[in-house]
Amino acid sequence: MKKNIKYAFFIGAALLGGNSILTSCSDSYEIVQPGETHGEDITTVDGMNNFLIGSVYGLLEPTSANYLTAVVTDEVRQGIGSGGQEWQLHRHFIDPSDGYTGTIWVNNYTVINRVNRLLEMAEQVTPTPGAQATAYNRILGEARALRAYCYLQLETYFSTDMKNENALGVMLVTTAPSDLNFSAPRVTNKAIYDLINADLDFARANVAATGSNVNRFYVNRSAVNAIAARFNLYRGNYPLAKQYADLVLTGSGVNLTTASPMTTTTSGAVGTNAWYTAWYNTANAFNPYRRMWADLDAIESPTDYRGEVIFGLNRLAPGSGSAIGALYNTNTSTISGGVMWFWGVNTFNEFYGNANDVRKYAYLDPSARTFLGSHYYVIDKFPGKVGGATRNDVKVFRLSEMYFILAEAAVEAGDFAGAANYIQQVRVARAYTGTPTTPAYTSKQVAYKDILKERRIELALEGHRYIDLKRLAATAGVTMDRNAADDIEGFVSQNLPNGSYKYTLPIPLAEMTANQGMSGQQNPGYK
Repeated sequence: MKKNIKYAFFIGAALLGGNSILTSCSDSYEIVQPGETHGEDITTVDGMNNFLIGSVYGLLEPTSANYLTAVVTDEVRQGIGSGGQEWQLHRHFIDPSDGYTGTIWVNNYTVINRVNRLLEMAEQVTPTPGAQATAYNRILGEARALRAYCYLQLETYFSTDMKNENALGVMLVTTAPSDLNFSAPRVTNKAIYDLINADLDFARANVAATGSNVNRFYVNRSAVNAIAARFNLYRGNYPLAKQYADLVLTGSGVNLTTASPMTTTTSGAVGTNAWYTAWYNTANAFNPYRRMWADLDAIESPTDYRGEVIFGLNRLAPGSGSAIGALYNTNTSTISGGVMWFWGVNTFNEFYGNANDVRKYAYLDPSARTFLGSHYYVIDKFPGKVGGATRNDVKVFRLSEMYFILAEAAVEAGDFAGAANYIQQVRVARAYTGTPTTPAYTSKQVAYKDILKERRIELALEGHRYIDLKRLAATAGVTMDRNAADDIEGFVSQNLPNGSYKYTLPIPLAEMTANQGMSGQQNPGYK
């Protein structure tokens, strides 16, 4: 058995190039990652657990998808520190050779491969009854949940229509082949969905129960249900989306992170210099919403401040994994920190114009206050952490998303008042004083327009906007919403029209070239 497992659909990693995230994925084939073991080493339950942590969790990386979403849509505009990075994506030059598209494909299949390898080697391990057997099944459950998540990511970006089970999905790979000539065709969405459902059912029955003291960096039952809720929303099974989102709300042990307190006895009034210093304090900010984004408090402490995070990826400072803040601000999230991307003008206006909304402060660095007239809106949603100015944990699932899923399910059930109530609960949680006006939905279009607006604000830069516009824009009667100032001088800022084929990414060129099983299966519109 070869130590470095390579096969056709991963060969493209070395060819795509163009960004550090992709390079790190490619490197994973050649070197031992921290905590990584190889299949030959797995002879015990402890060995399985080490492999799961180092070779599965350690390689999970959705930030390239989040970044592509931000750049392609209306979430960002060019920054004063940019050297032209990804401007072609910003102008919608998307083709099969794009590096970030390749990274999304390669990274998810890399993790799938590692899970498949773990499942195969686990057959050689015989746990003793009791605690060891429970740990054995828990490890397999977490691994299968992560495989389901990776397939969901692939379907989200590469399937033309997730609501059509007969539409073309992605490759279904359930083994870890070592043959360099391995090839496989794309299969229907239903074939992928059957595996996702089987993986989630197994995981739900075997992973740790949920509660506020369960470590958010490992899959537990609420994380499994959150994956299922998003999956069923995207595929259009609204009753199941509601069922699993409800289970997260009632079983996670966490609540929506509040906007209060907004001041302390020593901070002064909101907007004073003393208040800015205290509120944005890197090591000791006092506001709960700010603390969640700054990853404050000790990671392993029972009182660890997780906020409303259901599942996230741990990014120590220093440590491995991407520095998500560095995608937008080279050095620090300040006006002098080498800003590669500012907030898109209209996205900024959506959250900054909301009176008494904590997000107008949590999302914008105060160093930008005197430059707002120039649209210099410094992104501070990823403020870094102590010892790591651009490093923050990746929030994969948060409770607010579950409220939005429930709102959509209510709309589809004709319950407009119920949908409005779910959106209102998020807005109330984000208001640091007063009570926002409860929305009134009179039609499906009105409801979806408001839901899409709130998702745009709350989930900004978390990898949702691209698929949300694909799913909801036409029904909501809106389009991508770039401002004329969202591109550099001399270029006209453009929006992807609803229904554009570019709302589905192309299968990477390296995959199409190396994998003969995919001949003739490129997504429509791409060559």
